[in-house]
Amino acid sequence: MRFLRAHAALTRELSSRLEAVHELTLRDFDVLVQLYYAEGRRMRRIDLARSVLLTASGITRLLDGLESSGLVGKERCESDARVTYAVLTKAGVKKIEEARDSHLADIEELFGAQFSPQERDQLAELLGRLPLAHTSEACSG
Repeated sequence: MRFLRAHAALTRELSSRLEAVHELTLRDFDVLVQLYYAEGRRMRRIDLARSVLLTASGITRLLDGLESSGLVGKERCESDARVTYAVLTKAGVKKIEEARDSHLADIEELFGAQFSPQERDQLAELLGRLPLAHTSEACSG
């Protein structure tokens, strides 16, 4: 119960801070950072959905909002019309670069500073034992 409550409280606070300062939800940030580090700053929408743990319809709704904000674009695959890519725009690059440092500082303040370096290593090792712990090697912090 403590783990679930801590996770809920931490993600709620991180998302609240991102929204207040950068007008991004934590999910928005996760999608933008995945695209930022992807080759060519683009990903197939289905791969993006898997990497941020959303359904196909969930990623469509999220990307629709990011597209209307001008942070993400849509491209069709030249060799397969069924495939669509989400592409980070110049505005998206600027937004993620602006948000990254303050978000990492928030993570350090709310989470990282609560543990010694040894405790962080131990926690990483313990969480790494969980099933599915390695399904999304995200770069979001």
